[in-house]
Amino acid sequence: MIEVGGVLTEALTLSVADLAELPRRELGADFHCVAGWSATGLLWEGAPFRTLYRTRVEPLLEPGTPISHVVFEGLDGYRSIALLEDALADDVLIADRLDGQPLDSDHGAPLRLVSPGQYGFVSTKHLCRVEFHTSEPPDPDRWLPIASHRRARVWHEERHGHLPGRVVRPVYRALIGPIRALSARGSRQEPR
Repeated sequence: MIEVGGVLTEALTLSVADLAELPRRELGADFHCVAGWSATGLLWEGAPFRTLYRTRVEPLLEPGTPISHVVFEGLDGYRSIALLEDALADDVLIADRLDGQPLDSDHGAPLRLVSPGQYGFVSTKHLCRVEFHTSEPPDPDRWLPIASHRRARVWHEERHGHLPGRVVRPVYRALIGPIRALSARGSRQEPR
């Protein structure tokens, strides 16, 4: 289930079956971590976020409501914030399958956001809530707010909020091992 809220005229809850009724798309895309590693040649499948927004969310907005940001939250409490224009990109999915198989817990089952044009920290796993905002919401969960770039666009190398990618790349690469260990530990725990 995904709870959809924020500035809507009424809350919306979507089941996995509800999302399966939306037009589906397969998307071949790479996944890039801000730390410097990439998983290439992945085949994701799911509902385009743009379709979800246009068909289920827009009808629940007061006319003229200027949505600017979207908050994606996972069952583990992790939150990512994206500009609406980035979330509406053609390659953004609410995915339930990877490489022809249903997502497993390591890859964000039952549903996850997939935004290949942005670094992986935007692609929230175990997606359970989506909120729409008219201004940038506060992000108390961000472990180091000044470090994260708000748009996190891969091809602009937006790894850090204030420093160029070439400066922070070596630091992030040094963190790959510890991040991998923490991620593996988290995937062995049951989601809330």
